[in-house]
Amino acid sequence: MTAFITPTTAPRTIAFRIGPRQVNALRAAALVVGGALFTAALAQVTLHLSWTPVPVTGQTFAVLLVSASVGMRLGVASQALYVVLGAIGLPFYAGGDGGWTVATGATAGYLVGFVLAAAVVGRLAERGQDRTVLTSLPAMLFGSAVIYACGATWLAIDLDVSATKAIELGVTPFLLGDAIKVGIVGLGLPLAWRLLGDTKR
Repeated sequence: MTAFITPTTAPRTIAFRIGPRQVNALRAAALVVGGALFTAALAQVTLHLSWTPVPVTGQTFAVLLVSASVGMRLGVASQALYVVLGAIGLPFYAGGDGGWTVATGATAGYLVGFVLAAAVVGRLAERGQDRTVLTSLPAMLFGSAVIYACGATWLAIDLDVSATKAIELGVTPFLLGDAIKVGIVGLGLPLAWRLLGDTKR
C-alpha cells in the first residue's frame, strides 16, 4: 500500500495542477480516501432495472473522474479501497449494499473493472490524454470499455449465460447513460485544463 500512497513525484494530473505540485503521504492518503468515498457516494445514485441484476449507478462516473484527476497509482488505490470497504460490510456499494456476498456476486466483475479502469484512465491522464477533447473522450471510452468487459464476462460466468445474453443484461441498458458520463468527464477535464491555462502534455 505504501507504494500507492507515497509516489516519488506528483503525477501530471489535474489534482496536482490545482493544488500543491508536491506529493506527501498525508496528501496522497487523503486523495485515495476521498476518491473511495466519492465513488461510494455516487454508488447511492441508483436505479434498479427489473430485467437485470446490474443497477444503473453513478459509480462509473466517479471511477473516470477520480482516476483521471489523481493518476494511475492513486486512482487504483482509491478504487481498491472502495471495493475492500464495501466487501467488509460497509454500505458502500450500489443502493447501500455491502458485504462479501455482494462483492463476489453477479456484479463482482464491475468492481474489478473499476480498479483496472482506474489504472488505464489514470495512466492515460498522466500522459496528457485528458487535456484535449480529441484524446480525452477516447481515454474515457476506453476506461468504460474495460469496466464493461470485466462486468459482462463475470456476469456470464455467474449467471451461466451466453456472452450475448451477458451483454444484453450488463452492457446494452447502460450505453446511453455511460455515454453521458463519458461526455461530461471527457469534455470537462480539457475545459478545466484550459481554464487553468495549461493544455500542454
